[in-house]
Amino acid sequence: MISIIHTSKKVLSDAKTRALLLDAFALAFIYFVPAISHMLSIKLYLFEPMRLMLILALVHTRRPNAYILAFTLPFFSYFISAHPVFVKSVLIAVELSFMVFVFYILADRMHKLAAIFISIWASKLLYYGLKYMAIITVLPAEPLVGTPLLLQLGTSAAFSLYVWWMFKSPQEGSGAA
Repeated sequence: MISIIHTSKKVLSDAKTRALLLDAFALAFIYFVPAISHMLSIKLYLFEPMRLMLILALVHTRRPNAYILAFTLPFFSYFISAHPVFVKSVLIAVELSFMVFVFYILADRMHKLAAIFISIWASKLLYYGLKYMAIITVLPAEPLVGTPLLLQLGTSAAFSLYVWWMFKSPQEGSGAA
């Protein structure tokens, strides 16, 4: 029994295995979001499940894996459920990739809590700018803001607190100055 526990700890400590497991979980989660939403009568997409999976990748895997998920999750969702539409999938892939880029630039220069919050909102500003251009050209019936901004603020705060919690130093957690 102890050797099984030791082996499973070793497997999960391997970065590639951890990334593959997270990727499989992320794809399965995105695959089942429509069914879970229907079952629970809750619009789960309002809580940004792709961003949630990306936050988990930022915290628990390496940088290349975060970029892979940022770029592929929107297209995977489109190909398995036709939601969001292809143009929005492109915009979301750009947004999520930009979020990863900004986070890694800021994470070495400031507190992780501020870095993730700023990267989320910088990517949202980029997304809404690109979406506005798409609305005036190819998506005229699409509203600019589909998810209430207060809900977006709440999910951003929750995601930011998770990143802070996972990256905080032992000194931060003990109340030491």
